[in-house]
Amino acid sequence: MAYLAPVEFVTKMVDAAESKLLMSTRDTLIRAFMAGAILALGAAFAVSITVNTGNALLGALLFPVGFIMLYLLGFDLLTGAFTLAPLAVFDKRPGATWLGVLRNWGLVFTGNFAGALMVAVFMAIVFTFGFSEAPNAIGVKIGHIGESRTVGYAAHGAAGMLTLFIRGVMCNWMVSTGVVAAMMSTTVSGKAIGMWMPVAVFFYMGFEHSVVNMFLFPSGLMLGGNFTIMDYLVWNEIPTVLGNLVGGLTFVGATLYSTHYKTAPQRTA
Repeated sequence: MAYLAPVEFVTKMVDAAESKLLMSTRDTLIRAFMAGAILALGAAFAVSITVNTGNALLGALLFPVGFIMLYLLGFDLLTGAFTLAPLAVFDKRPGATWLGVLRNWGLVFTGNFAGALMVAVFMAIVFTFGFSEAPNAIGVKIGHIGESRTVGYAAHGAAGMLTLFIRGVMCNWMVSTGVVAAMMSTTVSGKAIGMWMPVAVFFYMGFEHSVVNMFLFPSGLMLGGNFTIMDYLVWNEIPTVLGNLVGGLTFVGATLYSTHYKTAPQRTA
């Protein structure tokens, strides 16, 4: 698998952060759009497997296919940008500023949402034969996902909001671990194995991924889910984005940077 030591792959993380901040607007948007679209297809694939087989574990085990494809193609997710982009500022790389970080996050969010929304429309057409009949079993399932993970949280008030936020934190803890795991290897097989494990964990555990939800919830609204756009934004997308930011940057990016890149001086005997 050609494993790289932590100091080596964390250096790659900082280099990637610098590259993302200096990337052109056009390339950032294109890569984010394709990432959102491919991840949405992966989510549709996983839900289809779960519905058709009745086995949620099988759906979770195969969901990472989309994540692996988009990563190997060099596309960018908001969850990875949350974790990596600030590292260039921490390291004082030339041209790296917090304004640049916010610009990168805004562009990636926009591209991811546009790509995921396109696939949401495409899949809603597929699930309803061009909106000419009621959604099939997979479409009905997606509608119910939207309900349970919006108004379902709202029914619990502050406790529901806390649960949603923590699920967002834990999601990007796992997803960003997958992004970093891909940097631990120089082979395609090693990268795929490294990404597969934590991403499958997040999906099966029902953690909240902001980009996956950019597909699931617009799809749910088109397929008859009993919730509103405001429910989606207030009781899912916005808290999930904040949780993803905290989880990825705190438990992956800043942690690895501080202990493997800016290592503290060794103790004297």
